[in-house]
Amino acid sequence: MTTELEAKLAELEALKAQVEKLENDIQAAQLGPSWRATGYYGAYYATAGFVLGGVAALVSLLVNVLAAPLAGKSPLELVRVYLTFPLGEKALQLTQGQNAYAVNDRVILAFGCCLYVATGMLVGIPIAMALGRFAAKGGVARRLVVASIVSLAVWAIMFYGILSWLQPLLVEGDPGNWITNPAYLPWWVAAATHLVFGWTVALLYPLAEYHPYRRLLEPAPQP
Repeated sequence: MTTELEAKLAELEALKAQVEKLENDIQAAQLGPSWRATGYYGAYYATAGFVLGGVAALVSLLVNVLAAPLAGKSPLELVRVYLTFPLGEKALQLTQGQNAYAVNDRVILAFGCCLYVATGMLVGIPIAMALGRFAAKGGVARRLVVASIVSLAVWAIMFYGILSWLQPLLVEGDPGNWITNPAYLPWWVAAATHLVFGWTVALLYPLAEYHPYRRLLEPAPQP
């Protein structure tokens, strides 16, 4: 009798498992096939680069703030040079007692820091996309190499392909090209800043790797 009861219980459990499987299959058919990226997911890495770029911009700015006094410069010298694009030569006089604006110098510099971070969020996009394409399966060394190449390419294009002629065209003053002029921002400082930025994105990249979400269908509630 016990053996017969155990057999019926086992058969009942098998039937329950079969019913659960059928219910899951029906539910999956009703929901339809879920979309999942099967190859390179560019939109995801662009979004990830946007986020990582903001973090990398903060890191590169902090490195400049700490290193500038060692060269006898203001801690926010990079931000002041960066602000020459909208403000011209007057941006170099910020915090030096020659404020020509109704807004406090510190507020303008804080705004410049925000613009710097916002620009970094945009620059992080091509670096993260390149890492996802060319270094997704590589180690730290490969990511650093790819990030270095892309960040230096971005620096060269932005500084010497765009800003070298765009700033003098839009901003009045002499010499007009403060950002690309080595007297105000040495080329190696700009290049090193972009390298620190790219390396930060490369080191943080594992946090932004794409892993497809796999939804598990829950069994239907029993009546």
